[in-house]
Amino acid sequence: MLRITIDGPAGAGKSTVARELAQLLGYTYLDTGAMYRALAFAALRDGIPADDEPALAALLVRLDLRFERGRIRLGDEDVADEIRAPAVDRIVSTVAAHPRVREAFVQRQRALAQDGGVVVDGRDAGTVVLPGAECKFFLTASLDARAARRHRELLSQGVRVALEDVRREMAERDALDEMRAVGALRVPEGALVVDTTGLSAAEVVQQLAAYCRERGA
Repeated sequence: MLRITIDGPAGAGKSTVARELAQLLGYTYLDTGAMYRALAFAALRDGIPADDEPALAALLVRLDLRFERGRIRLGDEDVADEIRAPAVDRIVSTVAAHPRVREAFVQRQRALAQDGGVVVDGRDAGTVVLPGAECKFFLTASLDARAARRHRELLSQGVRVALEDVRREMAERDALDEMRAVGALRVPEGALVVDTTGLSAAEVVQQLAAYCRERGA
């Protein structure tokens, strides 16, 4: 069974595509971004600043973080929706940039994926977490398309926010993700780059599934 990674910027469709691809192939879905978001969410709740690396590392050790049926939980609490809040959006790149945080999470992610049969999505899944993965993808889309998707997602959750604010925050996050010293966003070596602008999730999933099946999925 293959190890499949899907990287790309926020709003490119990684989570939706990865989840549906895993379901189609009968693989396990691992959302690495959700792990960093869960830590950011917990930090907000506990009043821990996003730039306090020692406190974040200590918090991470205490967190009972796990996935159940593709949804992330902190202890007995399902936080899959809460971690997508704008407040988390604003700090997750800062939280994820700390070397001690990334090292701890990468170790967990590698352990979860070591036996294959997994679809892993994130910012550095194919570059840092699983550089030897058998199938690597990098999804991208225009900033306008990505902001519009994120805006629709927030509205569906009852969060009222201006599209231009979403676009501005997404552009700022792109810059942070690309410039950070550890786990920077970049195209993995050997990855298939797919521009999802104008494509439905189903169309992207079928394209990726065909590529994986050619490689034995």
